[in-house]
Amino acid sequence: MDGTRIRHAAKLYRSALENRAYLELARLLADPVLRGHDVPGGDGRAVLLLPGYLAGDRSLSLLARFLRRIGYLPVFSGIAFNSGCAGSYESRIIHAVRHARQSTGRPIAVVGHSRGGHYAKSIAAARPGDVSHVVCLGSGLDAVLDVYPVTALSAAISRRGLALASPARQASGCLTEWCSCSLQASYRQPFPEGPHLTSIYTRSDGVVRWESCLADYATCVEVPGSHIGLAFNPHVYRAIAQALTTTSDRRR
Repeated sequence: MDGTRIRHAAKLYRSALENRAYLELARLLADPVLRGHDVPGGDGRAVLLLPGYLAGDRSLSLLARFLRRIGYLPVFSGIAFNSGCAGSYESRIIHAVRHARQSTGRPIAVVGHSRGGHYAKSIAAARPGDVSHVVCLGSGLDAVLDVYPVTALSAAISRRGLALASPARQASGCLTEWCSCSLQASYRQPFPEGPHLTSIYTRSDGVVRWESCLADYATCVEVPGSHIGLAFNPHVYRAIAQALTTTSDRRR
């Protein structure tokens, strides 16, 4: 087998290892962290949760329970299935940000898993005064499609479906690096002064190339586990609790 085939087989193997997520879920259910043990307590701020590609709010229900237990106010995005054009979710995300900001009277935190992390970074860039912290879980910080072949194929199928349903979406580049919707335009902007950005990643990610989760403008935290399992990984929950208490020269 030549080198190209070996590399391709290795990438497919990484994707297959994503099935470990079920074991990570079982570990979380047995871990004291889910009950709020041995992590910093929250300060009552709202935390908007943004689900990953092909997932919805329910995928972050355990994270919401954890955050509520340690003293935060979790807020769902209203996304039932994150498969379409990013622009189609923008209004509901902005509404959730505004409502949470007005309800608490203070900047909110945003936690996004995978594609949800792209949205989180975008919201902070577009509305830095409304956001105190951004936590990205397995999200490429400068390239939305720096992914492994199985994920790239899935995105291509979704992109084709969007193009057939709406030629305008094809023209705007939905599900490409050059998508022209305002969310993607904000994603491509330099990350602003103010919000504190934490990127939590795993080197054994089988969906997103872990190197794309690193940036010098973020606090980068490595954890063991799978990409899908970042939504219910006890190491991640501890890292999120720590990240939400972090202050920096950007915002105090």
